[in-house]
Amino acid sequence: MGGYNTSDSTDSLRYKGCMVDRRRFIRGAGAATAVAASAPYLRSQEPASSPIRIGQFGTKHAHASGKMAAMRKFPKHFEVVGVVEPDDAQWERVKDRYAGVPRLTEEQLLNVDGLKAVDVETAVRNLVPTGIRCVEAGMHIHLDKPGGSSMADCRKLHAVAQAKKRTVQMGYMLRYNPAFQLCYRAVREGWLGDLFELHAVMSKTSGESARREMAEFSGGAMFELGCHLIDSVVYVLGTPDKVTPYLRKTKEGDDLADNTMAVLEYPKATATIRSALVEFDGFKRRQFVVCGTEGTVDIKPLESPVMQLGLASAKSEYKRGYQTVELPESTGRYDAEFIDLAKIIREEKEPDFSHAHDLAVHEVILRASGMPV
Repeated sequence: MGGYNTSDSTDSLRYKGCMVDRRRFIRGAGAATAVAASAPYLRSQEPASSPIRIGQFGTKHAHASGKMAAMRKFPKHFEVVGVVEPDDAQWERVKDRYAGVPRLTEEQLLNVDGLKAVDVETAVRNLVPTGIRCVEAGMHIHLDKPGGSSMADCRKLHAVAQAKKRTVQMGYMLRYNPAFQLCYRAVREGWLGDLFELHAVMSKTSGESARREMAEFSGGAMFELGCHLIDSVVYVLGTPDKVTPYLRKTKEGDDLADNTMAVLEYPKATATIRSALVEFDGFKRRQFVVCGTEGTVDIKPLESPVMQLGLASAKSEYKRGYQTVELPESTGRYDAEFIDLAKIIREEKEPDFSHAHDLAVHEVILRASGMPV
C-alpha cells in the first residue's frame, strides 16, 4: 500500500492562518506547559463560581457512560442538566446508567438556561455534525474520538469554534495519563536528546457486534484505537513527512481491518503504530516507547501505567540509568480532562491542545487509516 507524502501538500497543514511545524510542534502552539493528571491536580482549589451547566448528547459512543460518570463525579465543577438520546431502543439499553439524569430532546438541551458545554457521545458518524450544531449554538464541547471520517467537516467544526471562541476538547484518553504527562515533559525539556524512534501499540479483542460497528470505517482498528496513539505521536514528534498505512483482515465474514499498522516518517526519526482487534488480553501489552540519543521513555501497560525511564545523565529528580518511575495514582480515566475543561471554560487557563494540533492529528489519523482526506 502506497504512502502519502505530506511534504507534497503543505497547504493541507495550514489551518486558518496557523502553520503547523512538522517536527517542532510540541514546542509550538499546542505545547504550552501541560497539566499533570495527578491527584493534587484533581484536588485543586474549589471553583470560585457556580458549577458549569453541561449536558451530554448521545449515548452510543463506547465512552459515553464513563464520561457521564466523570462529569457527575465533580458536582462543584459541573451541573449535569440532561442527556439527549433520540433512539428509544438505545435508551432502554442504557437508561439504568443514567439514573437521575433527565432525558431531553436536542432542542430542549440546547435551550437550557445558562448551558455552557456539551459532551458529544454519539455514534462516530454523527460526532462532528452534532458537535458543529452545539458550537453554533454557542457551546464549548468535549468531542469523543475520532473526529469523524471527513477532514472537511473536521475543519468546519474547528473554524466555527474559533470564530465563536469556543473550545473543542477532543476525547483522546491518553492526554492526561500521568505517564504521558511525564513523557511530554521529558521531551519538552530535552531529557531524551534527539528523538529517533517511537513505537506504540494499542490492541484488544472485539466481539462480533463491535466488529460490525467498526467495519463501517475502512480504517478499522487504526481509526478506532490507533487514533489515541496518533494524538500523542503528533504531540511528541510533530506532523510527519510521510504516512504509510498497512491494513490487514484476519477473519472471514466481515470486512473489518482488524490488524493494522502505520509507519510515520520524519527526517531523523520513524514512528510505528500498531492496533489490532484480535489480540488476547491486549490491554496488558499496550505500550508507548520514545527513544532519543540521551534517553528512553517506555510506558507499558498504558493503564494503570508502568513507566521505565532511562537517562544518560541525571535530569531533575531522576537519576542516570534505568528506573521505574513512581506515578501519581489516577482517580479515573476521564477525571482530569473534565477538570481541565472546567478550567478552560472559566478562562483560568488556555487549552494545552490547540485547534491546529487537533486538525493535524486528524489528518494523520485519516492517512494512517488509509481513508480519504
